[in-house]
Amino acid sequence: MSEWKRPWKKWKKGSIRTFLTELRWVLAYGVKYRWAVALYVFLGLVNIAMSLWASVISKDIVDAVTGYSSVALLPAAVFYGVMQLGRIGLNAWTGRISAKTELKVDQEIRAEVYDKIMAADWESVSRYHSGDLLNRVDNDVASVSSSVLGWMPDGVTRLAQFLGALAIILYHDPSLALLALAGAPVTLIVSRFTVGRLREYGRKIRESGSKVMTFNQESFRNVQTIKSFGLGDLYSRRLRQVQGEYRELKLEFNKYSVTSTAFMSLAGSLVAMACFGFGVYRLWSGEITYGVMTLFLQMATTLSGALSALVQLVPGAISAATAAGRIMAVTQLPHEDRKDDQAAQVLLRENREQGIEVRTQNLGFHYQGGREVFSGAELLASPGEIVALVGPSGEGKTTMLRLLLGIVLPKTGSILLTGKGNGQSLPASASTRPFFAYVPQEDTMFDGTVAENLRMIDAEATEERLWQVLDLACAGEFVRKMPAGLHTPLIEDGGGVSRGQLQRLSIARALLADAPVLLLDEATSALDVATERRVLRNILRAKQNRTVIVTTHRPSVLTICSRVYEISAGRIRTLSAHEVEQKIADF
Repeated sequence: MSEWKRPWKKWKKGSIRTFLTELRWVLAYGVKYRWAVALYVFLGLVNIAMSLWASVISKDIVDAVTGYSSVALLPAAVFYGVMQLGRIGLNAWTGRISAKTELKVDQEIRAEVYDKIMAADWESVSRYHSGDLLNRVDNDVASVSSSVLGWMPDGVTRLAQFLGALAIILYHDPSLALLALAGAPVTLIVSRFTVGRLREYGRKIRESGSKVMTFNQESFRNVQTIKSFGLGDLYSRRLRQVQGEYRELKLEFNKYSVTSTAFMSLAGSLVAMACFGFGVYRLWSGEITYGVMTLFLQMATTLSGALSALVQLVPGAISAATAAGRIMAVTQLPHEDRKDDQAAQVLLRENREQGIEVRTQNLGFHYQGGREVFSGAELLASPGEIVALVGPSGEGKTTMLRLLLGIVLPKTGSILLTGKGNGQSLPASASTRPFFAYVPQEDTMFDGTVAENLRMIDAEATEERLWQVLDLACAGEFVRKMPAGLHTPLIEDGGGVSRGQLQRLSIARALLADAPVLLLDEATSALDVATERRVLRNILRAKQNRTVIVTTHRPSVLTICSRVYEISAGRIRTLSAHEVEQKIADF
């Protein structure tokens, strides 16, 4: 009775139900590519039929040679050779179809997972390390895509191979068939106890693999910092530590796998020896021919191989389901709200030249599981103004820009974007992100030329337009001195270019968007005071109705700001002219 209760307890616990849900997710791709999968299965079945038929012909050839049959030897031999050549051609065709389909499925799943991660709520995605996300998009997707033409269609073809071989042996000698199947119960019993362990090993190994990839990604991204602090030896030791954890898990899994496989192989060998001995006895007693003996040995091997292959499909299914579960965890994250996309396009189109007013009303916000960042916050930034946000680090300046961009959403209150041309308003969200051009603190530049980095914002921008925004950002002078000007390559993260130059390139790229609101997050911190003021004045002069919001620790910029807001202890207050002057004097 307890044996019946155990599966039910597992079902109630959710492990079996979760496994089946993950498996259905994988099967959905098999259904999507059903015609390619069907062709693959059909070719596999034809191949198996030809293989079994060739075995039967080989029996006739042996019987003809030994005098037990009068079958024409030459035609049978020719036909046998044709069948073998046909199988070679069929295998090549099947391999080609498999490669094309698997590659197509792999790339489609990767693209879908990538799109869903990019469209997901930022706060939910940020709980995953980028290295872990990369591992899911890479290794986990590879496991799922290979299974579409792996264990699913192979299950059908291997089952057909098993049944076909069994039917041939039953036709020629039922007693031999029963003996050949003697190893099946052992194989099934052993597999029953290995399924749960394999799933657990698979999950742990994938998690450990993510740690290794995460460590490598962080190390390569921060090579300069590691070198600067002399941390090379420390990171080498840490690498070996995470590698050691991964190695221990792999070896533990290998030990378990080798032990279970050896046990099944022993059972199979014993059955094979018994089959051989019984076949020899039947041949010696004259109850079967040499041809039947040869056929039986071939079919016994085929039966054993097909059964083992069917059992081995279980770990494949478990691996694919485990990978699918990890992929589903990130693809099922809540998506950003894009319900206002159409209304935002209209509002932007009708107010691009007149400008957009930004206003927060009784704004409250806190991160998931974190402390309160804002409570009752009020802020106003109008077209033609430069508005500054100042305050200690960690008090919410960058968070305010995330709220304006709709990357995170208010918990209470609202952020309204109002067109000065028609007075229409929309709450800030992912839909209103095109209203903003954003320059982050990180000075992000990608691998490519200066022009390619700028044209990420506007792919159709002419070189004349590129020089125009570079000059506005006071970057044109140093870009003209570069070896290839606009076509000078920038390495990852802008290596080889000073931080001040990177900031000006980032500002130029943002200006190319021609958005009505410009957000500068400490974007001029590496510039000298004169250049900083010139850049900001150029920005307003080029588009008089642009709204500019800057976060800064440098009071020097405050002299050209229309208003200065101080963020502290979850509150936002407007600084008086005297307070602004005092900050400048203290600096």
